[in-house]
Amino acid sequence: MKLILTVGLPRSGKSTWAQSTGFPVVNPDSIRLALHGQAFHGPAEPFVWAFAHMMVDALARAGHTTVVLDATNVTAKRREEWTARWPDSTFQVFDTPPAICMARAHDIGRDDLIPVIERMARNWDLPKSDAWDMSPPTPAR
Repeated sequence: MKLILTVGLPRSGKSTWAQSTGFPVVNPDSIRLALHGQAFHGPAEPFVWAFAHMMVDALARAGHTTVVLDATNVTAKRREEWTARWPDSTFQVFDTPPAICMARAHDIGRDDLIPVIERMARNWDLPKSDAWDMSPPTPAR
């Protein structure tokens, strides 16, 4: 199975793109809302990521040939959690400037995301360009 990891800041366009592919999408933000009804709750994060890993595995076992992990994945450490298990992983990188991401967050009333975007922008660790899948994937049928 091919796992496509989105890489980008919050509000950079990852979810919009992921939904457009037609492939199954695993989204930790959706898991957080389903699990505890909040955008973020630190003590629940180990459960969020355990569910995300389980969902990707379940989709692979169900026969899906491509799955999108719609998450920020801005650090090499986070990406390595996935690439160690799914060596055929590729990255869809969204290098939207932080100022645009912050403006988008503000426009939807999510000023709480601004410090998160700033922190993630400081810690951004761009994947090596040879790992990027530069062409859009063929949509699922």
